[in-house]
Amino acid sequence: MENHQSWRLRFSFRNATIVVCLFNLAAVFLLIQGFLGGSGRKTSEDVLAHRRYIMEAEGLRRAMEPLELIKRVREIKEEAYTDPETSEQENVPRKTAAVDLSKRLQDFRILNDANSKKALEEWRKRKMERARQREMEKI
Repeated sequence: MENHQSWRLRFSFRNATIVVCLFNLAAVFLLIQGFLGGSGRKTSEDVLAHRRYIMEAEGLRRAMEPLELIKRVREIKEEAYTDPETSEQENVPRKTAAVDLSKRLQDFRILNDANSKKALEEWRKRKMERARQREMEKI
């Protein structure tokens, strides 16, 4: 009996929790050492290789820039800011076309309103006639 109780005291939940916590702490220390310890051991060759890699990446990035497109966009922006007189002259036909279009739309609306009123009156008359016929049939 005493062997069974002593075994029970050694492997309680409290002791198991302490063992698991110690294991977790050891794992955390190993991970921290791996992250921080590895970065401190760089040699000069590693540093030079890393610098070469960065320089190559920067050169590739610069080579991929669309320089001609950027120049053309700047030229277009400068043209837009330097020629307000020509833009006003171009807007005059646009304004007259817009005024003409708005007048045509107003005329169309007026004609459409007149036609719709006429159609509405005809519909009302037919409806009244049908209602009268129904009343006559009932009598």
